[in-house]
Amino acid sequence: MMLLVMPFIAAAQTVKSPDGNIAVTFTIDNGRPTYSVAYKDKDVVKPSHLGLQLSKGGKDLMDGFTVRDTKTASFNDTWQPVWGEEAAIRNNYNELAVTLDQKATERYIVVRFRVYDDGLGLRYEFPRQKNLVYFTLKEEKTEFAMTGDHTAWWIPGDYDTQEYSWTKSRLSEIRGLMPAVLKAHEDNLSWTTFSPTGVQTTLQMKTDDGLYVAIHEAALVNYSCMSLDLDDKTMTFTSHLTPDAQGNKGNLQAPCHSPWRTLRITESATGQLASRLTLNLNEPCKLSDTSWIKPVKYCGVWWEMISGRQTWQYTDDLPSINLNLDDYNSVKPNGKHGANNEEVRRYIDFAAANGLDQVLVEGWNVGWEDWAGNMKDYVFDFQTPYPDFDIKALNDYAHSKGVRLMMHHETSGSTRNYERHLSDAFTLMNRYGYNAVKTGYVGNILPYGEHHYSQWTVNHYQYVLEEAAKHHIMVNGHEAVRPTGICRTWPNLVGNESAKGTEYEAFGASYPAHTTILPFTRLHGGPMDYTPGVLETDLSWAGNSNKLNTTLAGQLALYVTLYSPLQMAADTPENYAKYMDAFQFIRDVALDWQRTEYLEAEIGEYLTIARKEKGGDRWFIGCKTNENAHNSVISLNFLDPGVKYTATIYADGKKASYDKNPKDYTVTSRTVKAGDKLKLTAAPGGGFAVSLTPIKK
Repeated sequence: MMLLVMPFIAAAQTVKSPDGNIAVTFTIDNGRPTYSVAYKDKDVVKPSHLGLQLSKGGKDLMDGFTVRDTKTASFNDTWQPVWGEEAAIRNNYNELAVTLDQKATERYIVVRFRVYDDGLGLRYEFPRQKNLVYFTLKEEKTEFAMTGDHTAWWIPGDYDTQEYSWTKSRLSEIRGLMPAVLKAHEDNLSWTTFSPTGVQTTLQMKTDDGLYVAIHEAALVNYSCMSLDLDDKTMTFTSHLTPDAQGNKGNLQAPCHSPWRTLRITESATGQLASRLTLNLNEPCKLSDTSWIKPVKYCGVWWEMISGRQTWQYTDDLPSINLNLDDYNSVKPNGKHGANNEEVRRYIDFAAANGLDQVLVEGWNVGWEDWAGNMKDYVFDFQTPYPDFDIKALNDYAHSKGVRLMMHHETSGSTRNYERHLSDAFTLMNRYGYNAVKTGYVGNILPYGEHHYSQWTVNHYQYVLEEAAKHHIMVNGHEAVRPTGICRTWPNLVGNESAKGTEYEAFGASYPAHTTILPFTRLHGGPMDYTPGVLETDLSWAGNSNKLNTTLAGQLALYVTLYSPLQMAADTPENYAKYMDAFQFIRDVALDWQRTEYLEAEIGEYLTIARKEKGGDRWFIGCKTNENAHNSVISLNFLDPGVKYTATIYADGKKASYDKNPKDYTVTSRTVKAGDKLKLTAAPGGGFAVSLTPIKK
């Protein structure tokens, strides 16, 4: 007789989505917490282990667990975002919370699952207890065992930047492609990769049988940002946290919890776009008064510097400065400083004449002569203007025109310096009537050894956001950690960059498919300040030999396809003057939406979206395509019945293409109603934009 020894597996606990399609099963496998995910009874995530390794605080939280208790719950509610892609969002899930005992240490943790119709979130919770108080993470070991060699859209795992182009490949091809991808991005001022198969989230995938699956995280607070490390033999991802300056992955004190680890699962690409999973897994708004938070359409003294015609610095004669205005009294201005009184007034006049809310001014404050890449602690004071920038007079002038100036705070990565000046900087903003700030973190993070996505720096971004709220200031963070839906809880976070934006077009480093991937990846966690609207696609006017890899009509489409309550008209007044009929769409397009319809999409190829403005009756449509042309047949069934609309169509011309004829476009009008169809073509690298205005009887 043979004795067959089988591993001990605890009785499985299963929780399903409200519609029953997604099922999450939890078990204990030889003392190790394990979960799996199925969609319509077909595996999406094979059995995968959960757990955390500790460098301080006792035995790892990896194994030796038994189930103490399980609790289930259901939730179904609707909430109204302060701003967003729709006026109301349904939050409907079923929940399973499993309390796990580690009897050898007399400690316990909770693993909580929330399962929605479009995906799920899971997190670790550490209740207050005697034997688990202060502890330090060596690594989090959350696994995602994929069911095959899926197609993926990915960027390298990096502790300091997301400014990569997205690569489409099989999971098994990541290792072979990684060296070339990294070489193409080696000019970034700060980048730190960790693995030949490491990737960042959001990781968007598509299975061979057509299921769309994305991995990300939600509610990143007081924790290190998560990347994913792939075992390309088993196709299993394991979470990989950003370390701090000492190499630790997180210093925690119970009671506390991790961010949510999310899986977005849909049968269509449009379903991925429509998911509100990340927002729903964040806490409700913590601000009792949000009346001061308003969507913003702005222009600014920026593109001329990005394109190379102007500079941020006031002079070329100072190799270094110490924030002393006397330094500037004996030097010659370089004559190219963009943030000067005359230039700023010109942009204020342009904004006022065209219904734009604000004017961003970069390079207004002293210190730009020696800031970039120098690892300098005391860089800017965020209060002292250059001699040619009269902060009071310019703000007075802007307000007289019904326009505000937008503040710019480039920290150069010196978070410690920013925090020492933050209160005074925000007080200065209040004094002169600024209500929005664009922050920047170009370069390596100070204190030395910290990364852009470590727990320490994540806490810095949160501190800035919460301090800004006390001053009724909206925040647009550049080079910060990728968004994880925090804007639901703190809606004064009206934008982030955290990816390659339009400036890379000026550097010759973007490609047409980029803006057809971002809505599925970067925008999964919150809006992006992509800074679209560059209609003069040939940059020779600035002495720049590069050209944008987009058509003019494609730039207009981005105002609809790349959602943000903060949208820039990024080109210069002179360039817009050449295309005023096209610029009209930028003037008209709304920033806040009552309803959104995702009409068609395929990742990296094309997407077409229709949105209805909040507080009005107009609709706007945008379509963006990759390097291939795309024919759309748009059914206007979403329009209000019985109402006729004037459809103004901004389309690529018949000979348009991003590389040979980008400025071939047409503007036409026709009358349409619900049920009609629009047949439109987006040229290679192009798109189209449509405004639909009810005809008054």
